[in-house]
Amino acid sequence: MPQIATIAVSILFDGLAYAMFLFITAVGLSVTMGLMNFVNLAHGAFAMAGGYFVVSLTQSYGVDFISSLIIASVLIGLISIRFERRLYRPLYKAGELDQVLLTIGLAFMAIAAFTFFYGPIPKSVPLPAWLQGNVDLGFRAFPRYRAFLIVLGLFLVAVLWYGFERTNIGARIRAAVDNRRMAESVGINVDLLFTVTFAIGSGLAALGGGLAIQLFGLTPYFAVLYLVLFLIVVAVGGLGSLKGTLMAALLLGIVDTAGKYLVAEAGGFFIYVITIIVLLLKPAGFYGRQ
Repeated sequence: MPQIATIAVSILFDGLAYAMFLFITAVGLSVTMGLMNFVNLAHGAFAMAGGYFVVSLTQSYGVDFISSLIIASVLIGLISIRFERRLYRPLYKAGELDQVLLTIGLAFMAIAAFTFFYGPIPKSVPLPAWLQGNVDLGFRAFPRYRAFLIVLGLFLVAVLWYGFERTNIGARIRAAVDNRRMAESVGINVDLLFTVTFAIGSGLAALGGGLAIQLFGLTPYFAVLYLVLFLIVVAVGGLGSLKGTLMAALLLGIVDTAGKYLVAEAGGFFIYVITIIVLLLKPAGFYGRQ
């Protein structure tokens, strides 16, 4: 295969894997921010907590990697309900500054707590044999773990699309995102709906945090290190839009990967250029409300 084609395929493959991580982790934040207009800067802390739960389950209790991902996602989703009811709900009608101070404070508290219990050294997890090594497609070999991440991401896209577009609860969520007052006037319990959506979003964040361990390593500062990327995906895609979040994740994941392949010294410069251009042309994002 010509060198240019090899580079292009590598960019597309690695960019798609990166995009699936961004989508899985950011989609819950997009829906909850669109639903309740709440600035949740602690979203990365839920992702980081999920990653550390996976570390503990695999290393201390011998649970296999896939089961650990599922258990961590469910546990973080359930734990997040207490946070939503006790800490978030009283500030739903508060100003953005109050919401930012609460949630960024929670993020830094989480960093301190997990540093105390796990230390600052990056963690890794053992992978099953079928996720190790490469898969040979004839013209090129690809890392199995990244291929798994792409397949899982596409599966979750299909599941979330079906749940969001073809089920009763999905219709209620869309109605509440579009017009909360009208949704409440026809009998939709928006507070309960947000609690359920918040738990699902936090569980997906935990899943993304667990998957990210083998991509980037896991330290307590994961809670804020990738928070800007999650917020960029939400802003570019548009609040509350599943389709927009997917498009933004694909665009930013592939562009960022291409930039690091072709102009490594520029770092993450290109992802911010794309963000500025998109938001100048469409301030509400791809599918956000004007």
